[in-house]
Amino acid sequence: MTTRSKAGIRKPKTVFSLLAQTKSPLPKSYIQALSDPNWTPSMTDEYDAMIKTKSWKLVPRPLNVNIVRSMWLYTHKHDADGALKCHKSRLVANGKSQEAGVDFTETFSPVVKPATIRTVLNIGVAREWPIHQLDVKNAFLHGELEETVYMHQPPGFVDKNYPNYVCKLQRPIYGLKQSPRAWNSRFAKFINHLGFVTSRADASLFILRKGGELAYILLYMDDILLTASSTTLLRQIIDSLKTEFPMTDMGKVKHFLGIKADYNDKGMFLSQTTYARDIIHRAGMSECKPCATPVDLKSKLSNDIGEPVKDPTAYRSLAGALQYLTFTRPDICYAVHQVCLYMHDPKQPHLNALRRIIRYLKGTLSHGLQLVKGDISGFTAYSDADWGGCPDTRRSTSGYCVFLGPNLVSWSAKRQPTVSRSSSEAEYKGVANTVAELCWLRNLMLELHCNITKASIVYCDNISSVYLASNPVKHQRTKHVELDIHFVREKVAIGEVKVIHVPSSFQYADIFTKGLPTSLFNEFRSSLTVKNPDAATEGG
Repeated sequence: MTTRSKAGIRKPKTVFSLLAQTKSPLPKSYIQALSDPNWTPSMTDEYDAMIKTKSWKLVPRPLNVNIVRSMWLYTHKHDADGALKCHKSRLVANGKSQEAGVDFTETFSPVVKPATIRTVLNIGVAREWPIHQLDVKNAFLHGELEETVYMHQPPGFVDKNYPNYVCKLQRPIYGLKQSPRAWNSRFAKFINHLGFVTSRADASLFILRKGGELAYILLYMDDILLTASSTTLLRQIIDSLKTEFPMTDMGKVKHFLGIKADYNDKGMFLSQTTYARDIIHRAGMSECKPCATPVDLKSKLSNDIGEPVKDPTAYRSLAGALQYLTFTRPDICYAVHQVCLYMHDPKQPHLNALRRIIRYLKGTLSHGLQLVKGDISGFTAYSDADWGGCPDTRRSTSGYCVFLGPNLVSWSAKRQPTVSRSSSEAEYKGVANTVAELCWLRNLMLELHCNITKASIVYCDNISSVYLASNPVKHQRTKHVELDIHFVREKVAIGEVKVIHVPSSFQYADIFTKGLPTSLFNEFRSSLTVKNPDAATEGG
């Protein structure tokens, strides 16, 4: 059976009639979907949504223009617990068939930084504000398209009266390279109209100050987190958004961006257990034996040792997936950074290192990041560096972690861009990177109207770096790092930062620069608030 729309398009009611028209093979995801008795195809829902938003109009095919291809994508949508939410059909444009300078110009779209998300959640937990998640239906269809783009009619929905016509897009649709940017601009324009101010520290953070009340909105593509100082203000904002966009208030945040948020007596527990389990399954290691730490202490990875892996694409896919897992798992940050350095030409030792990370995850699946209620009036940071740790380039690896009150909000493990001629130089470069992150976080807190008045503390286990941070005497051997030195000294001089020595046994940033013995690794991991949901934690 078919139905006829106002435009004279015959719309199939079943996936079989659609595939019969397009002569396409049955997608694997639909073979599984059709076995579900409660499943109904959603192609017509998707198509109707596009017609309702006037995403295109049919026009005669112009001569000598690029016509973008279109296709249907069929997926299963799951929540962060792995439960099936729905079977989704989506019409997308094939962005690969677009021509730069013709079908698109600017494509960059800002997404909210992970540190911003953790900072806002920290504030919400500390002040016991309601935190809600909002979902925009067909978000990209509400953007504003600036370029002229022509697209083939959707497969299975070709107008029989005008089979040779093409769609002149009036709205960006999924798949177009400029769609995320267009949606972001559209949302920002409306939210600014409501009185929100776009943050200068993070363009995907919007801040509202209304008398003595505050509200924050975080935008990550079509996922929105909203928190406000009162339930009344939160409801007003949601109602205003619903007048402009078809939006669902999903209530108190539980799952966002594949991350599970559980409220407990201490605050909020963030975890990616289902995502980690999926990585283990993709690697074919569901029955692997767990290991205690993610890094082997016996040797460091190198470019030239070992045979190339048989499937470098699978290696890159798993390494990229592990990168996203570091959102709530700082304990694997250094190990993931190391395996990602060799994605261009992975060798067998690199694959073994990646498998060790997965074995570690197997034994710590339930671990996550605990945010506890506490004072948010100051930052504490730890900075460390592994001097000349790379066996190929002799460049150093620097790492830091930053606590807002008792909670970890930012961390990094990164190879330094240049070779350091001494351990003091390597450590000082790491301190400079840490101070730069602290400056950004302090500015972010200022915009959030949570001004940090006291100096941020940076703990470093290198005495020379501590002296260089406050000693105004220049030295011939430090000229090449003079910019870093002046930058840190300036922040110390105006009272924003204090650099203090800490014994190596309390240098938590060690976990971001090198592999550690099991007992020390577990101690530092607990100090970073990474733990089981029911375990106790030390805090920063």
